[in-house]
Amino acid sequence: MSFRTEKDVLGEIEVPSNVYWGINTQRAIKNFQISGKTFPQVFITALAQLKKACLLANMGLDLINKDNGNAVLQAINEILKENKHLDQFPIDIFQTGSGTQTNMNMNEVLANRANEILGHPRGKKYPVHPNDHVNKSQSSNDVIPSTMHISALHMIQKLFPTLEKLIEHLDNKIKDFKDIVKVGRTHLQDAVPIPLSLEFEVYKKQIKTNLERLKNAYDELYYIPIGGTALGTGLNAHKDFAKLTVSHLSKITDLPFKVNPVKAEGIASHNTIVNLSGNLRLLALSLLKMANDIRLMGSGPRAGLSELILPQNEPGSSIMPGKINPTQSEALIQVCLQVIGNDSVVSFGEAYGSILDLNVCKPIMIINLLESIEILIGGINSFIDNCLSGLKANIEQINKNLERMLMIVTNLTPIIGYDKCSEIAQRAYKEGKSCRAVIKDMGLKIDNLDELLDPKKMV
Repeated sequence: MSFRTEKDVLGEIEVPSNVYWGINTQRAIKNFQISGKTFPQVFITALAQLKKACLLANMGLDLINKDNGNAVLQAINEILKENKHLDQFPIDIFQTGSGTQTNMNMNEVLANRANEILGHPRGKKYPVHPNDHVNKSQSSNDVIPSTMHISALHMIQKLFPTLEKLIEHLDNKIKDFKDIVKVGRTHLQDAVPIPLSLEFEVYKKQIKTNLERLKNAYDELYYIPIGGTALGTGLNAHKDFAKLTVSHLSKITDLPFKVNPVKAEGIASHNTIVNLSGNLRLLALSLLKMANDIRLMGSGPRAGLSELILPQNEPGSSIMPGKINPTQSEALIQVCLQVIGNDSVVSFGEAYGSILDLNVCKPIMIINLLESIEILIGGINSFIDNCLSGLKANIEQINKNLERMLMIVTNLTPIIGYDKCSEIAQRAYKEGKSCRAVIKDMGLKIDNLDELLDPKKMV
């Protein structure tokens, strides 16, 4: 491999001659060899979109000449429209808390590619300079949080259709299970009857509520602190830069971005990101309940509840022939647990990182947020396609459980009282009889007994 020598205030360093990044990025590669994980494409693309908006604003204000600006614009469009240069962002996500290294990585890639377009060698910072031109009117402190919002919006847009799909499939199950009454359970013990469809209405209601919460959190992301530069004061930025940048960004992304009226807030703290992550945690908790309930109702097939028949997707054991496991529920549960853990990281990133005038946990906050959205999309789609859509009710088992249930006597409480009903239930349990048989043994005369003990008329 051949190298070129680049120089900055700290001295000289060798950079591979075939890369577009420069000395700042090369130092970061050396100094942050921690996880091997890099920013996902959605974040890099969002950063390029922001750089394009900033460039167009600077060109419109005559702060960058036409030749240099057009060269940088071509370099940006190669990323956005042709998916080129995406291998030029190698920096570890565990880096400086402001994300400065990643911002400079983008600045260097765009500057070097622009200089190449203009007929100049890479690494000379001429005629396009990564700081003086590509980063003009900007700071990592306002660029990175703005990119956090842009990338989060791109990802959450993909989650919404997934949740709508889940609601639709839950609605289908509600219709399928409409006339099925089963034993209800509280404290994992038999309770009064409940329609199977009602249990699925619970899941649907929670998902719809979570969708509305996420849409509200989504709207908050439109406010970005670009133009605030280092601390939100706008030092070294033209007075019209923020307004123009947001206007261009809205056209580029087709999203209605707005300038944060207090830019310092979006730099020093990331409450909006925390809010979105918290709503993802609530969604995960709702999904966790659904996945747990379904695998419990599908437990068996002989020694469990066996009220639901789960699709048989793959063998469940390497030693027990014919065993089938609730794998989709287990996969979704693990996704949910990861999202809950990610939310803890985001929360601590806000708690420990938001010190004085700059939050210094930006990379870890956005990485965990983006991962949560990504795995929720994948986990939900997998659960729908491989479990929910093929889920069936085991009518025979459900009716068998209904016939043996003890809490059916609850419907007699207004007639013969709580204590007498308790006595019936206890005798039925100890003697292994039905409540109806015990009532007959006790010689109790109750009008309309068959109707009162009909589970379908108790719901």
